[in-house]
Amino acid sequence: MVSEMSTDRALQRGGLRARRAVIVPLALLILLALVPVLTGSGGVMSLLVQVFAFGVFAMSYDLLIGYTRIISFGHAMFFGTGAYAVAICLSRSGGTTVSLLFGLAIAFAIAIALSLLVAFLSLRVRETYFAMITLAVGQVFSVLAGSQALRSLTQGNDGLTMTLPMWLGTDTSVYYFCLGCLAVVAVFLTRFVQSPVGDVLKGIRENESRAFALGHSVVRVKTLAFAVSGLVAALGGALFAIGQAFVSTTVYDVSTVSLNVLLMVIIGGMGTLYGGVLGAAILLCAETWLSNLAGSVPIFQNYLILFGILYIVIVRFMPKGILGSLKAWGGRRLWNR
Repeated sequence: MVSEMSTDRALQRGGLRARRAVIVPLALLILLALVPVLTGSGGVMSLLVQVFAFGVFAMSYDLLIGYTRIISFGHAMFFGTGAYAVAICLSRSGGTTVSLLFGLAIAFAIAIALSLLVAFLSLRVRETYFAMITLAVGQVFSVLAGSQALRSLTQGNDGLTMTLPMWLGTDTSVYYFCLGCLAVVAVFLTRFVQSPVGDVLKGIRENESRAFALGHSVVRVKTLAFAVSGLVAALGGALFAIGQAFVSTTVYDVSTVSLNVLLMVIIGGMGTLYGGVLGAAILLCAETWLSNLAGSVPIFQNYLILFGILYIVIVRFMPKGILGSLKAWGGRRLWNR
């Protein structure tokens, strides 16, 4: 009787956790959908569009580092490729829906080809060498984007301005488009990591040798994860370009893109997917607000020092990130019960 009661309680708690896993993101999505109604068009919506774009990018990176333990220092090559593919197509066609779809198709095709090439070159070597190879390839793309040979396409360091389709002609429409893409990517990646392939990825993360001994093709699964991550990262770059209506070579920059997305995932929590979105929101909002305060409050002129302190505190006291630590504390409370 006691064991049956304990089982019933465990099932009830499991069902409660499952409902929370659906209700909380849904409530947050509804709240974000109400932002244009509550605030109107302006700086808040523009900032949130950046959060959505980098949130998609951070989730793609979390698929690598959080679920497979693959570290990439050149993941901006996918982000920048998606941004430039859409920007070039829209700028040359006058901003049509067909050109937008064509730009997305080109971005996805390049992302798949590039991910397969990099995976073929580097996934069979140690993680350190893989990170350095991705960094080198990412730098190649950065140099090409600013070179004179491709200036007719990319406008070099001057940047590229584009015209959006008419149905994306307002800040509100761009906001809802980016929010919808974020929601679709979140659902897709959640199903992906909960699938049998996701279980294999987690097994590779915990013990790659044992996963290989069990008969799993480690290199193939890693290549699949890298390709999916590259596709999603290219979409994040496309959303960033649409939100800004402007693209420059900074989308390939290591310090402002590749390292920032790494910090977003670390702050939010590796292996949580949604933690990357939380980290993107914290990083971008803090950077915007602190830079605005720097003009009136001298102490915030060197606000990057505060970011360094924040990273140290999180790594020291919340090594699993904010969302990862909250999940760990919730699991510990459940175990104590």
